[in-house]
This record gives sequence, structure tokens and C-alpha cells, in this order.
Amino acid sequence: MMELHDFYYDLPQELIAQDPLSDRSASRLMLLDKNTGEIEHKIFKDIIDYLNPGDCLVINDTKVIPARLIGERVGTGATIEVLLLKRKEDMKDVWEVLVKPGKKAKIGTKISFGDGRLVAEVIDIVEEGNRLIQFTYEGIFEEILDELGQMPLPPYITHKLQDKNRYQTVYAKHEGSAAAPTAGLHFTKELLERIQEKRC
Repeated sequence: MMELHDFYYDLPQELIAQDPLSDRSASRLMLLDKNTGEIEHKIFKDIIDYLNPGDCLVINDTKVIPARLIGERVGTGATIEVLLLKRKEDMKDVWEVLVKPGKKAKIGTKISFGDGRLVAEVIDIVEEGNRLIQFTYEGIFEEILDELGQMPLPPYITHKLQDKNRYQTVYAKHEGSAAAPTAGLHFTKELLERIQEKRC
């Protein structure tokens, strides 16, 4: 039986790319031969050599929103980080979120973002300790979020992202994802066109 520790491995910090390459498709691609176990190292654009006519390539066209908000607890000024997970469609301006630190976000807690341009109140604690928060603001929520929010980068990326679009796939359309579908970040429009021409 597999154990969680079977998946642990050493990844030296200096090998973790902190900034995206200017050519997305020039990233590294590791190939594992399922029959022999042999590993090869290629460039991502070589993926086309491993796709055949009739293959089905499934893409996730969700667009990452700047879902990470850093605010202050109203009354104490304590820093609170909020990660938007999903909008509750049946409740106005209510989102399910992760809060850090969770202890400071009891029901009734108010959190201010951007000097009060956006205010959230914790209205419930749900599964796995997630919170439901209700936002109050003036204007258009998405525009305020775009100004105040940050892209939710993985914890091993320590550099600040200079261009939010570099954390989107080239085919991203529908807003709402709290994390990038990272497997798709290396596709370029040109590479996708070549794949289509191959009728994959």
C-alpha cells in the first residue's frame, strides 16, 4: 500500500523557477516511458511529438482571479489574509474563503481591505474551518478586487509577480479560479494551433 511519504522528494530551492520564461513553451518537459520507466528531458514545445491524430487534449479554460486579499481586522488592526475560494451564487456578495490566521476570524469579525474600500464580515464557519464572508463596498466588486487582490501564487514562489497575465493560460476565458491550472501555463497560441493542425 502506498504511503504519503512515498511521494516525498528533495527539490533544491535553487531549482524552483521564480519567474516565468518569456517563451512559455520553452519550459522543461519530463517524459516517463510507462513501459520501461525510462525518463527523458525535453522542452515543452516537444509535446506535439507525443500527440497523435485522434488524441483528446482537455483544457481548463478558467481564468485566475486575484483571490488573495491582505486586510486588517477592524478594531485591532491585526493582519488577516483571505483567499477567495468560491462565490455563493444563492447569497449576495458572499464567498467561501480560507482565512489566515483562522483564530482571528470568528463569526462577526470584520476585515477591512484597502483602507475600507472593501469590508468583509465573517458570517459562518463551514467545512474544514473555511469561512463564509459577506463583502460590502461601493462600485463594482471585480474592479475593486482587481486593484486590491493579488494572484494566489504557490508558497514556493517567493518573487512578486510583475504581470498578472503570466499566471493565466493563453486560453483562459471564464473568471473564477483561485489557482492557475498550472499544467496549461506552458501552451502558447502557436503551439495550440500546431496541435490543431495535427488534428489532435
